[in-house]
Amino acid sequence: MRSTGFRRSFVMLMASSVALTATACGSSGGDDAAGGKTRITVNCEPPKSAKTDRSFFDADTKAFEKADPDVDVVMHDAFPCQDPKTFDAKLAGGQMEDVFYTYFTDAKHVVDVNQAADITSYVKDLKSYSTIQQQLRDIYTVDGKIYGVPRTGYSMGLIYNKALFKKAGLDPDKPPATWEEVRADAKKIAALGNGTVGYADYSAQNQGGWHFTAEVYSQGGNVVSEDGKKATVDTPEGKAVLQNLKDMRWTDNSMGSKQLLVINDVQQMMGSGKLGMYLSAPDNIPILVKEKGGNYNDLALAPMPGGKGTLIGGDGYMFNKKDTPAQIKAGLKWLDHMFLTPGKGFLGDYARAKQNNAPVGLPEPRLFTGAADAKDQQVKKANANVPVENYQAFLDGNQSLQMKIEPPQAQQIYSVLDAAVSAVLTKKDADVDQLLKDASGKIDAILARG
Repeated sequence: MRSTGFRRSFVMLMASSVALTATACGSSGGDDAAGGKTRITVNCEPPKSAKTDRSFFDADTKAFEKADPDVDVVMHDAFPCQDPKTFDAKLAGGQMEDVFYTYFTDAKHVVDVNQAADITSYVKDLKSYSTIQQQLRDIYTVDGKIYGVPRTGYSMGLIYNKALFKKAGLDPDKPPATWEEVRADAKKIAALGNGTVGYADYSAQNQGGWHFTAEVYSQGGNVVSEDGKKATVDTPEGKAVLQNLKDMRWTDNSMGSKQLLVINDVQQMMGSGKLGMYLSAPDNIPILVKEKGGNYNDLALAPMPGGKGTLIGGDGYMFNKKDTPAQIKAGLKWLDHMFLTPGKGFLGDYARAKQNNAPVGLPEPRLFTGAADAKDQQVKKANANVPVENYQAFLDGNQSLQMKIEPPQAQQIYSVLDAAVSAVLTKKDADVDQLLKDASGKIDAILARG
């Protein structure tokens, strides 16, 4: 799954724009535009309701066209940028744009159904490509061939309320580093009473399965074998996740009585000051402040408890298999201008973001390495308008964690795991061993179907 929104200020429209969907218009089928220009269609332009982001995106694209007058960019707006309900149908119908948005988990599927152009011989001309983190580049590399370019990346961590930590007698500058410490801290926070919840987790709409996966990764486990053929949830790591949730819910009573929560429920709890901790990526923080009533000074971020791994996700762009060489080259130039130049473009113009009261200084997305990363971080730091010290533990801790992408057939697997997570949170007598055994069999069947 993606987190809540990768664009710097796009998060501000999350609550109001859920009804908007992509324009179902496909590849141009040719690269000749008026005047002999190369025309490319691209998607993920912010919708008109996101006025600020829309203006940034359009201005950056116009600047690109001015710098590259031989290219004509035709933009398609969309929210969400990819609708899972229509994505496969657009793929099958050959209706994707020339340069189209994908989640990390889509890359192999798009290649497998033969809808992606091989851009291996073209990325050498993309000046920023070698500066992107290798593990993110690898996501769009299938059987040694390159089919896409990453745009953003996120990793999961632990958001916690410093004010509640202090009120509960905990050190707000020393977040829990193990799941045992999470449990102990959650119990103290819940003891404050007045509806305060120590720790909350998702358990519906596939989000419970998503978090179960992140929690298994944090313990050093996996949900699917390395070859992608067998479930690996019925393991000590999987049992530790479910048992910990069950103990916190029923023995400690630190997770509250309301369950079957989804992301909006938990964000509302955190924003209102009634929740101590939950798992999330950094992009949740602006939502908690701008939409849910939270305070930047109270919200801090720690690495995943457990110290062994974290789930990563993100997005990027792929190229339609019908694209001509000229369209691929033009599309790469557009990506470079829009998203992949440190300190500039739609995602990197931090000075512009600050001027428009968008949050600057969050620890992610962090796309680049080496000198490019140093440049990006320098510009970000110079324009920071959020308390960056609250996220230092996250940055430091992530250095030692194994970064793991979501499993194949992620949404189907998450649906299975949802049932296991919701069971331990709603049934006091839930049998952890049986739940894992049942989930393992169902996941094996999903993987067997491919």
